Amino acid sequence: MFPEILVLLPVFLPMTAAALSVVMWRSPLAQRVIGVVGTTALLAFGIILLLQTWENGIITMEMSGFAAPFGIVLVSDLLSAMMVVMTGIMGFTVVIYSLATAGEDYERFGYYPLMHLLHAGVAGAFLTGDIFNLYVWFEVMLVASFALLILGGKRAQMEGAVKYVTINLVSSMILLTAIGLTYGVVGSLNMAHIAEVFQEVDSPIITVIAMMYMVAFAIKAGSFPLFFWLPASYHTPPVAVSALFAGLLTKVGAYALFRFFTLIFTQDVEFTHNILLWAGAITMITGVLGAAAQFEFRRILSIHIISQIGYMLMALGLLASPDIPDEVAQLAIAGGIFYIIHNIIVKTNLFLVSGVVYRVLGSYHLKKLGGIYRHKPFLALLFFISALSLAGLPPLSGFFAKFAVIRAGLEAMEWYVVVFALVTGLLTLYSMVKIWMYAFWSPAPEDNPQVHKLKEPDDADTWVMYTPIILLTIATVVLGVYGEPFFELTLAAAEQLLDPQVYIDAVGLEYVIDHPIEDIEPTGGQ
Repeated sequence: MFPEILVLLPVFLPMTAAALSVVMWRSPLAQRVIGVVGTTALLAFGIILLLQTWENGIITMEMSGFAAPFGIVLVSDLLSAMMVVMTGIMGFTVVIYSLATAGEDYERFGYYPLMHLLHAGVAGAFLTGDIFNLYVWFEVMLVASFALLILGGKRAQMEGAVKYVTINLVSSMILLTAIGLTYGVVGSLNMAHIAEVFQEVDSPIITVIAMMYMVAFAIKAGSFPLFFWLPASYHTPPVAVSALFAGLLTKVGAYALFRFFTLIFTQDVEFTHNILLWAGAITMITGVLGAAAQFEFRRILSIHIISQIGYMLMALGLLASPDIPDEVAQLAIAGGIFYIIHNIIVKTNLFLVSGVVYRVLGSYHLKKLGGIYRHKPFLALLFFISALSLAGLPPLSGFFAKFAVIRAGLEAMEWYVVVFALVTGLLTLYSMVKIWMYAFWSPAPEDNPQVHKLKEPDDADTWVMYTPIILLTIATVVLGVYGEPFFELTLAAAEQLLDPQVYIDAVGLEYVIDHPIEDIEPTGGQ
C-alpha cells in the first residue's frame, strides 16, 4: 500500500496546500509558511516516489478501488517520477524566490493558492494514466496559469493573457475532440488499454487521431508554427511566475508528446514522427532567430523556450525510421529526457537572474542595463554559468544534453536536422553573449536613475532571491560534471518508454472492453 499511496501524494499535497492557503488568506505569513512547507513536501515525496519506482518498477494506483480500464488510474514510471521531482524542485525554488518578490497585493489575491494549484495540475498531468484526466489536469493548469498571468492587472499582462488563454483553449478543444474520437474507436479512456488496442491494427483513423493529439500538445509545448502565444505572454507577469511557466508549462506538452508517441501511436512512425522531426528542426531555428532579434531580457529568454522545445521534438522524431537501431532510439529518447530536465533547471534560473537584475537597475531592456560584472560579480558569475549551459558548452548540463541528441541524430543519419541543431546552438550562444555584453560587461548606464544601486551592498531580500539561483546553478554544474548516474536514469526511462508492453502490463488490464475497432480490417503494421 505504501508505494501506491506515493503516486497520489504529488497531487494531494499541493491541493491540500492550496486549500490551507485559501483558509489562511488573511495571514500572508501563514501563506508563505504553507508555501515553503508544501513545496518541500512535494519535492521530498517526489524523490521518494522516484526511488521507489527505480527500485520496484512502474507503480500504479487505482482510484476508488475500480480496476483498469474502468477506473481512473495513476501511473508512475521513471519518466513521470522524474518529472514530478522536477515539479517539486521548481515549486520549491520559485516559492523561496517569491518570499522576497511577491508583495502583499499579490498574496491577498491568491498568489500562493494558485501556485499550489498549478503544481497539482502539472503533477497530475505527469502521473495520470487516463486521457480524459490528462485533459482535466491541463485545464487545471490553464485556469491557475491564467489567473497568475493576470495577477496585478497591468495592461501588458492582460494583453498577453488574452493571447495565451485563446490559443490554449483552441488546443483544449482539439484535445477534447481527439479524446472523444479515441473513446468512440476504443471504448476506453485508459492509456494502457488504448495502446493495447492500437497495437492490433494499422488503420487510417488512428493516424488522424494521432495528428489531432500532436497538434494539441504541440500548441501547449510551443512548437512551430503554433508558438506565437508564448513570446506574447511569458515576459509579462511577475518574474517568479515567468520562471515557473518557463520551467514547467511547455514541458508538460513535451512530456505528453513523448508519452503518446512512444506508448500509443507506434504504428505509422514514418509519417507521424517525421512530422515531429521536422517540426523540431524548424522550431529550433525560428525560435533562436526570433530571440537573436530581441533586446529585452525576459523576451529573449521567452523566445528561447521555443528553440529549446525543438531539441526535444527532434529527439522524439528520430524514431521516424522503422530501421533505427534499438541503442540509437534509446539514446535519442534518453537525450530528449535529459534535455528536458536540463532546460527546466537552466531556463528557470535565467529568469530568476533577470529578476535580480531588474531589482538592481529597474529595467529588463538591455540598452538600459550595464555595469553588473564590475559591481555585482557574483550575480554575473551565476548568469554566466547558466547562459553557457543553455548554449551547450562543456562541462555543463546543456553540453551533454545536446551531445546525446545530436549524436543520436548522426547515428540515425538525419544530417539536415543535425545541422539545424548545431546552428541553433551557435545562435543561442550569440543571444547569451549579447545579454552578457549589454547587461553585465558594458559600463553602467548613467541615464538610469537606479544606477546608484549597483554600488550598494545587497539587502536581505536580494540574498533570499540569490538562494534558489545558487541552488539551480549548482544543479546544472552537477548534471554536467557528475552527469553519468543521471544519464543512466534517463537511459532506463527511455528503455521503459520504448517497450510499451511494460507499461501495459504494469497497469494490469483485468477486463476486456468490446470496441468498434475490432471490425476494422488490419492493413499491416504491428
